[in-house]
Amino acid sequence: MWKNSRLKQVKSKGEAGSSNTLLEKSAKKNVEQVKEKLGSSADLIDRFIKHNENKYAFAVVHIDGISSTKIIQEHILEPLLTYKSTLDAVSLKDELEQTIAISNIKEKTTLKDVLAAIVTGSTVILIDGDSTALVLDTKEIESRSIAEPTTQTVIRGPKDSFTENVRTNTALVRGRIQSPNLRLDSMIIGEVTQTSVEIMYIKDIANDAIVKEVKQRIQNIKIDGILESSYVENFIRDDKHSPFPTVQNTERPDVVAGNLLEGRVAIFIGGTPYVLIVPVTFTQLFQSPEDYYQSQYIGSFLRLLRLGAFLLALYAPAMYIAMITHHQALVPTILLVSIAAQREAIPFPAIIEAFIMEITFEVLREAGIRMPRAVGSALSIVGALILGQAAVDAGFVSAAMVIIVSVTAIASFALPNYNLGITARILRFLLLVVASYAGLYGVLAASLIIGMHMCGLSSFGVPYLYPVAPFNLKEQKDVLFRFSIEKIVNRPSKAKGRKTLE
Repeated sequence: MWKNSRLKQVKSKGEAGSSNTLLEKSAKKNVEQVKEKLGSSADLIDRFIKHNENKYAFAVVHIDGISSTKIIQEHILEPLLTYKSTLDAVSLKDELEQTIAISNIKEKTTLKDVLAAIVTGSTVILIDGDSTALVLDTKEIESRSIAEPTTQTVIRGPKDSFTENVRTNTALVRGRIQSPNLRLDSMIIGEVTQTSVEIMYIKDIANDAIVKEVKQRIQNIKIDGILESSYVENFIRDDKHSPFPTVQNTERPDVVAGNLLEGRVAIFIGGTPYVLIVPVTFTQLFQSPEDYYQSQYIGSFLRLLRLGAFLLALYAPAMYIAMITHHQALVPTILLVSIAAQREAIPFPAIIEAFIMEITFEVLREAGIRMPRAVGSALSIVGALILGQAAVDAGFVSAAMVIIVSVTAIASFALPNYNLGITARILRFLLLVVASYAGLYGVLAASLIIGMHMCGLSSFGVPYLYPVAPFNLKEQKDVLFRFSIEKIVNRPSKAKGRKTLE
C-alpha cells in the first residue's frame, strides 16, 4: 500500500502547495498561516524581532536541518537585531535588502511561494506592515564529500564522482567546461517531494529540437515523488517496453562533459549521484572514457573486446544448447564424446540444466549485491567455487555447463554500461528457450527479430543504431575502432546544433 501511494501519479495537487493566497500585512498572521500549512512541524523555526517600538517588526522563518544555521545567525539575525531605521514598512524592505549580506534575495507575495521556499531550505523574512516577503537562499543540506566512483571504476582519468547534491554536481561539470555557452535550466518535479531537476547543454552545440523535447518530457511528468534518477528515466525514455537502454546514466563528471561536447543533454536530479544523458545510441554504450585517455590502438582493442563480451554473454549458452541438442554434427567428435560422457549421469535435459545454472548464478549475484561488502565477496567465492564443484560431483550439472555459465557471467561484467549487461542477461534466457526448441535456426530467427527491434528504436529522435544504421561513413572513426584524437573532429550529426567542427 505504501509503495503504491509513493509511486502513484497525482490527480490533484497537494494541500500544502495548492494555496495561492496573498500574504497579509501582519507578520504574525503570515507566520500562523505558514505553521498551519506545515502542520506546526517540529523542525519549523520562527523568530520575531522587534524594531524600534513595534511589537512584531520582523519574523524570520526557516526549517532546521536544511538551512545553514551559521548563515542565518551571522548574516540575518545579527543585522536585524542591530538594525535601526525610522522608515515605513515598504521602504524598510528596500533598505533591508541592502543591509543583509546574502547575494540571492527574492521577493514573494503569495503563501504558496513562501511555503515552497521554506521547504527547500530558504529563509523567509516577513515584515510587519508589508505584504511582501523576502526569501533568502540559505540552503545547506548535509551530503557526502566527493569521492571516487563506486560503480564505474576509473583506471586512468579523473577520480571524482557526483554526489547527491545537485549544485555540487553541476559545479563539477562547470569546472571542466568553462564556457559562457553552457546552459542550465531548472524545474521542480514531484508534487510532494518537489525534487529539483536541472537540464544542462551547450548552446549552439546541442540540437535545439532535442533540448526542447527533453524539457517537454520532463515537464509532463506527474508523480508524487522523485527519489532516484530512474524515476525520471522511466518517464522520458522512448520505448518503455524495450529491454535496451535508451537513456544513459553515469556518476562520472568527465563522462557528462564529454557527452555535452558532442551535443548531448545532461539531466541532473536532486538526491541521486547519477546523471542522465540523452540521446543515446547502441554503440555509445560500449564506449568508456578510458578509450580516449589511452592510445588509439589500446582504445580500439578494448572496445572490440567489450563488443565480443556482449555477444558472448548473449549467445554462449544458447549456442551450446543448440549444438548439443540439435546440431551434434557441428561439434568436433572428441569434444562431443567428452560432453556426452559428462552428461551420462545428469538426470535433466540440457535446457533444464542450463536454466538451473543460470538462475542459481543470478541468485548468487543478487545475494552478493544485497549482502554487506565483507560478506558479499565471501559469498560469491563460496557460491562460484564450492557450490559449482559440489553440483558437478553430485551429478546435478555437467562440468561443461559450469564453464559455459561462468564464461557468460564474466563476459557480462566486462560491459561498461550496467543496464546493457542486464539486457544481455534478459535476452539470454529468451535465446535459451528458442535454441532448445529450434536450434540454430531459432537463434538466427530470434536474432533477426532483436535486430529489427533495435532498428525501430530511437532515443529522442536519434536512431538507436546510428551511425551504423543509417550508415554514416564520416562517423565510423569512433564506432568499432577509435581513430586518433586529431582525426575525430566531427560531432555526431544527429545530436549537434548549428555549429560544428570541420
